Amino acid sequence: MDRPPPHLAASGSPSGAAMDRVVPRRRGKRIALLAAGCALAAGAAAALWQAVPRGLQVPLQDVRIATVAKGVFRDDIVVRATAEPLDSVILDSVESGRVEEVFARDGAMVAKGELLFRLSNPQRNLELLARQAEHAQQSSNLSNLRLSQEAGRTDHQRRLSDLRFALAKGQKQHARNVALAAQGFISQVALEESGDRLAQQRHALAQEQRSSDTEAGVRGDALAQMEKAIKGLQSGLLLVGATVDALAVRAPVAGMLTGFRLQVGQTVKTDQHIGRVDDPRRLKLAAQVDEFYLNRVAVGRQDSARQDDGVYPVAVSTIYPQIKDGRFTVEMAFSGAQPAALSPGQSLDAQLTLGEPARATLLPNGAFLGDSGGAWVFVLAADGALAQRRAVRLGRRSNKQVEVLSGLAPGEKVIVSAYAAFGKSERLQLSR
Repeated sequence: MDRPPPHLAASGSPSGAAMDRVVPRRRGKRIALLAAGCALAAGAAAALWQAVPRGLQVPLQDVRIATVAKGVFRDDIVVRATAEPLDSVILDSVESGRVEEVFARDGAMVAKGELLFRLSNPQRNLELLARQAEHAQQSSNLSNLRLSQEAGRTDHQRRLSDLRFALAKGQKQHARNVALAAQGFISQVALEESGDRLAQQRHALAQEQRSSDTEAGVRGDALAQMEKAIKGLQSGLLLVGATVDALAVRAPVAGMLTGFRLQVGQTVKTDQHIGRVDDPRRLKLAAQVDEFYLNRVAVGRQDSARQDDGVYPVAVSTIYPQIKDGRFTVEMAFSGAQPAALSPGQSLDAQLTLGEPARATLLPNGAFLGDSGGAWVFVLAADGALAQRRAVRLGRRSNKQVEVLSGLAPGEKVIVSAYAAFGKSERLQLSR
C-alpha cells in the first residue's frame, strides 16, 4: 500500500481521533442517591431499635414483686427440728465371734442387765481353760512350797530343842565340875574341858538359831513371791473370764433398743457398732441451720418449739460449728415439759431467737438472696415496665424478712423471686 507523501500527512484534513473531546462525568446524582439510602437505613435502624425491648424480656407473671417498707424486724428464724434421745448409750462389741442367739429386737424396751445376744468364740474358751490350768498348777506349787517350808521349820525347831537341852545339861555338868574342882576331886584339865564343851554347845545353839532365822526369811520371800504370782494369775483369769462373759451381751441401761439388726450366724468383729439404748422419756431437738446464722446463734438462748397447738420452751444446748452443705447443727433441750406425743425421729417447728425486735427498712425474704448473695437486686422503674440491676447492702435476715441497710428507699418495688434465669442481664423488660 502506498503511503501519502509526508507533506500531505502533516497538513491534510484532520482525522476522527483528533475531532473527539473529553466530557466531565456527572457525580451529583449518584451522591444524592447514596445519601438518601443512608438516611433510609438510619431511619429503619431507629425504628427497629424502638421496636426491640430494652433488656431481657421477662413475663410479669413469672416474677414476684415486693415493696420496700418501714417496719419492725423480728430477729428470729423457724427451723425444722428432729427429736432425738437426750441420753443414749452406744452398744459396741468388745469381743469378736459368731452370733449364736439373739434375745431382743430393734425398738424393744429392755431392762438393765437384760440379755441381748450371745456370741461363740472357741479361742476365748481355750484361753480360759489354759489360764485355769496354769492357776491350778501354781496353786499346787504354792501348797508344796508351804509343806516344804513347814517341814524345814519343824526340823530346825527339833534341832534347836536338842541343842537347848544339851546346853542346859552342859551348864549343869560344868557347874558340878566347878564345885568338884574347888574340893579337889577333879583336875583342872577336866574342868577346862567341861568349860570348852559348854562353850561349844552355846556356839552350836546360836549358829542353829541364825540358820533357822535365815532360812525362815528366805522361805518367807519365796512364799510372798509365789503368792504374788498367783494373784497375778488370778487377775488374768478374771480378765479372761470377763472376756468369755462378754460373749453374752447384756443391756447396760434400761431404755429403748435402737439400730439393733443382728441375726443368728452373723460374724461380729471387735469394736463393731451394734446399736444403742435410748432413754425415750427425755428428748432433745436437733436442727440444721443455714451457715449465715452461725455467728448469731448462742448457747443458752431461750427459744420455743411448736407441735400441733402447743408451744414448749427450749434452750440452745450445743452448737456444732462444722459446716456441711452450707448448714451447721444446733441442739436444743426442753426447758420444761416436752410434748407428750413426741417420739424419737419425729419433726416439729422450732423458733430460734437471734436478737431483739427493732425498727428497720424491710424486704420480704425470697429466693433472690441465694442468687445474688444479697449484694444486688432488680429494682422496678416508676412505670413498672423496666427493672434495673442495683447494688444494695442488706443486713439481718429471718425466715420472712430481710433488713435493708442501704441502696433502697421505702416505696420502691423489687423483684424478690429467683434471679437464676436472668443470667448476667443488667436490665429486664417486664411484659404483661
